[in-house]
Amino acid sequence: MLVYLSPFVVAGAVGYLAYVDHTVRQQFEGKRWSLPARVYASPVELFAGYELSADRLEWLLEQLKYRYDPNLASQGTYFRKGNEYALKTRDFRFWDKLETSRNIRVRFDGGHISSVSDAVDARPLALVRLDPVQIGSFYPALKEDRILIKLNQAPEVLLKALFSVEDREFYEHFGISFRGIARAMWANIRAGAIVQGGSTLTQQLVKNFFLSSERTWWRKLNELVMALVLEARYSKDEILEAYLNEIYLGQDGARAIHGFGLASRYYFSRSLEELELHHVALLVSLVRGPSYYDPFRWPEKARKRRDLVLDEMVKQGQLSASEAAAAKAKPLDVVKNPHQAISRYPAFLDLVKRQLQNEYRPEDLTSEGLQLFTTLDIFAQHYLESAVETTLAKLDKQTRSTQLEVAVVMTRRATGEVAALMGSRDPQNAGFNRALDAERQIGSLYKPVVYLTALEESQRYTLVSPLQDVEVRLKNPGSRPWAPKNYDHREHGIIPLHKALAHSYNLATVNLGMEVGVARTAETLRRLGVEKPVELVPSLLLGTAALTPFEVAQMYQTLASDGFVVPLRAIHAVVSQEGKTLQRYGIRVKQSIDSAAVYLVATNLQEVMREGTGKLAYSYLPRNFDMAGKTGTTNDLRDSWFAGFAGDYLGVVWVGRDDNKPAKLTGAQGALPIWASVMQKVSREPLELEPPENIEFVWIDTATGLRSEESCPSAIRYPFIVGSAPVAVSPCGRPSIPAGGESWGRPLF
Repeated sequence: MLVYLSPFVVAGAVGYLAYVDHTVRQQFEGKRWSLPARVYASPVELFAGYELSADRLEWLLEQLKYRYDPNLASQGTYFRKGNEYALKTRDFRFWDKLETSRNIRVRFDGGHISSVSDAVDARPLALVRLDPVQIGSFYPALKEDRILIKLNQAPEVLLKALFSVEDREFYEHFGISFRGIARAMWANIRAGAIVQGGSTLTQQLVKNFFLSSERTWWRKLNELVMALVLEARYSKDEILEAYLNEIYLGQDGARAIHGFGLASRYYFSRSLEELELHHVALLVSLVRGPSYYDPFRWPEKARKRRDLVLDEMVKQGQLSASEAAAAKAKPLDVVKNPHQAISRYPAFLDLVKRQLQNEYRPEDLTSEGLQLFTTLDIFAQHYLESAVETTLAKLDKQTRSTQLEVAVVMTRRATGEVAALMGSRDPQNAGFNRALDAERQIGSLYKPVVYLTALEESQRYTLVSPLQDVEVRLKNPGSRPWAPKNYDHREHGIIPLHKALAHSYNLATVNLGMEVGVARTAETLRRLGVEKPVELVPSLLLGTAALTPFEVAQMYQTLASDGFVVPLRAIHAVVSQEGKTLQRYGIRVKQSIDSAAVYLVATNLQEVMREGTGKLAYSYLPRNFDMAGKTGTTNDLRDSWFAGFAGDYLGVVWVGRDDNKPAKLTGAQGALPIWASVMQKVSREPLELEPPENIEFVWIDTATGLRSEESCPSAIRYPFIVGSAPVAVSPCGRPSIPAGGESWGRPLF
């Protein structure tokens, strides 16, 4: 019977070996690991005069996981003495160059950096760029993380520790060591604890790399056979290098820590080559059980295991007793807060992923080890989250609701770079991204579009053109006539154009919009950078168009950029795992609207802030700090909007409810306080509008709307597109009140 079965047994064995050989070669020779993309915030640059306090720098260093060390013994360390910091920065390869580690001193004077100098020779340094904060990663389904290293990057002491405890005959056996198994059993019996393992490093690699965690005889057989095949196919150095990168060494939330390269960063915030003996011994001790010997949860267990590793190294002649004793005297030395969020700012990371989808496949982002350098301002994001939390807590009490939600987009005015973004009142919420996807009616945020359309016709409309803020009734096919009202339910008669926008009068806006044409305002909206089609109905003039906060930010970015469309972007550059810059995302601009007309609207939006619906902002910011902005409120107080900009930052804020029920807040009550609170912290440049060459300034008598002399008591200096200013001159005397019931203007400057 055995004779008849033998061919089948042999054939089965050969087939099994062929299958195992194919499996090993396919995985080991192919792409061994899927490496997640690492996403970084915009780096912080230190220089004399930079507005940054000593406490803020310390907060930043905590985000970067710098360690307090008066000796600055390794990269990523600092110490503080009063208003002076000493730092040892980290090596870091950016998209443009490698920044090497250096010792620096940073001195502060109040809320500013007074000097940055080399700590060795006291030489002043013009600028020091710190390594950026990692804000997340894009992982595949299995959230394994690792920093790949070459074998020659592994410290010799690490290899000695591994061989002493895990596999002292690694370079002698063929994948399985029966002598090692027997010796480990005897050593463990004598010690009364597990001090040595019986599996070779090759077997451990097979367990981690090829097999599941189930405990069966079949799995053990596969492990032994695969270890033999691996040893037959590949060199010892190749196997050891793979082991150093694959071994599981801990868990950080959903993120699995694999390999000594990442473990060194995770536990000690150091590169592998900077580890000292006591660090190495602790890492090697984790091989036996990362959760059981977790130094954060079980420090005493971890210490005992570390010391056992050191004792074994002494027994193997790899260390002297005095070296081991000195290492045992050291603390565990793990960082206080090792956690690295997989997605620290999920709404912003969502934007990054969307902006990359045209150039990169999803699998590229989750497996190629890319480095993504973004535009996120770590300080602006922090201030934004704080402002949202504080303001919404107050608004919840005011409106007696806990269902208010928020979306915010902040950009750098000069470049269109997205500096901060929130898609929910909970900054860690990875669900619905309101900043990118919530389409809400924008209300009065549309009014600047109407006025810009009119002011482009400079021979018909100027900032002092008279408008009728009187009742209007428009036919509405299929339903009753449309009869909009002002927010205060009053008519204001004949008023100058600039005042109508400053005070957000609905009736004047509708009358103006019907004169210039609803379709023409929609075309202006498209030229401002909003591609989404809108319904061409009269109510569009009061903002019935439903846009996302991101689309509104694009629209106002064009207004803030002198009529140039500057696409909003969240990415600086993409760098490969090998350090090669694959792509850089620079500024792209296209002039779409006459800059003179945009200048007039921006000037008018400054009046909104000083005298109109946005003046509440000056309870947060100095009165002499110029800025431009517009409130927005929709029917029944459902949506509260604010969009505005200073010299350096632009922001759009929406506050409302997901169920579209009334938020019970105007734009000035809900969105504006968030905007102003953030700008109070981040903005340092007041808005200084540069008039185009075809803008002239003319003194106007506000009582008559006609030219006047500067000496006239009611004269105000207004900007005009050349050739559009009134020709008739007003007799200058004591100003009278026009028939409309109010003065035509207020100071613009």
